[in-house]
Amino acid sequence: TARGCASPPASCSPCCRCPTAAGGKGRRRTGCAAGSRRATCSCWRWESGCCGLQQPSQALPSPPSIAPRATSPLLSPYPPPRSPASSPLLSGPLFLRLLPALFDRPFAWFLQINCVTFPHPDTMPEQQLLKPGEWSYCDYFWADKKDPQGNNTVSGFEILLQKQIKGKQMQKEMAEFVRERIKIEEEYAKNLSKLSQNSLAAQEEGTLGEAWAQLKKSLADEAEVHLKFSSKLQCEVEKPLLNFRENFKKDMKKYDHHIADLRKQLASRYAAVEKARKALTERQKDLEMKTQQLEIKLSNKTEEEIKKARRKSTQAGDDLMRCVDLYNQAQSKWFEEMVTTSLELERLEVERVEMIRQHLCQYTQLRHETDMFNQSTIEPVDQLLRKVEPAKDRELWVQEHKTGDIRPVDMEI
Repeated sequence: TARGCASPPASCSPCCRCPTAAGGKGRRRTGCAAGSRRATCSCWRWESGCCGLQQPSQALPSPPSIAPRATSPLLSPYPPPRSPASSPLLSGPLFLRLLPALFDRPFAWFLQINCVTFPHPDTMPEQQLLKPGEWSYCDYFWADKKDPQGNNTVSGFEILLQKQIKGKQMQKEMAEFVRERIKIEEEYAKNLSKLSQNSLAAQEEGTLGEAWAQLKKSLADEAEVHLKFSSKLQCEVEKPLLNFRENFKKDMKKYDHHIADLRKQLASRYAAVEKARKALTERQKDLEMKTQQLEIKLSNKTEEEIKKARRKSTQAGDDLMRCVDLYNQAQSKWFEEMVTTSLELERLEVERVEMIRQHLCQYTQLRHETDMFNQSTIEPVDQLLRKVEPAKDRELWVQEHKTGDIRPVDMEI
């Protein structure tokens, strides 16, 4: 029963010490936002439609299912949890009376970790992934993680950034690898050209001499092939890898600063909520103390002081709800930017891998072409080697160097 309130509905169950029960004796309790005095007892209970409170021994009523925030079809499965003030069960005067107790302990259906609010796994239905079956960045990097040393935590976005930075380093090392291959090809071409001009065995004659001369000429042709190969490697593989890496680096820095600023803003808003919660708790304690003074008539000014304390308590409650709303706005903005940016990082990673794959394919294609050109320089040597005939060489040599074909005979007397 409450003075100044409507008659309690039939669903309100009296207890043995309530004034409505036979011989019951109640004690005054103040704290309603409207300022009415309530006659309650130590076993007061809360039921649907009743203006009383919940039994202290029972858990807080389970909130209604948290509906996704209508931001966009892509973002709706992962909305930040709704603030307590927006729940129908906790609205109006009842919320103002329950607010200090609720904020003194975490909500049973919320977990707040590093200034981010998550649904409690025991009370929240399983959330549908934003991109089911794709193992997308935007679905698996919301929570913070312990660093390898276990001293600090690393945000999921920082892990994504580390992946991109590692990819950038790998791309740099790949470009360096190609650069080393270019140097080897250039040095190889230089040595082949030098060897082709060597005069060793230049006096060989006949069909074997022709094959030997062609073999030396093939070295000069092969040197030219490897020189062209090294030039194409530089233009078509090394430079694209380096150019793509520079653009990638600029994008990473931009995303890093943007998300870091949003996370700092979220932490600042969370600190404001905590400060407002503590302020409301102090105002409520002050209001309770002045109410007790009124009951024992310690001061004639208690009524005025109660009104003033109640105004401050109401203002503190409004400030807290405003801070919670600002926090939710900051978390929603961080959430949306996390989804957008993580998908962009995912796109850049796919683009990086695909780009490297294409240029490595270009490397293998150039290598095949080099082999084919080298084969073409060797084919004339093979043809001449098949024509080498010792008998023919002997014939040619004899024709060129013969001194006479009449043989000596015995002397006769």
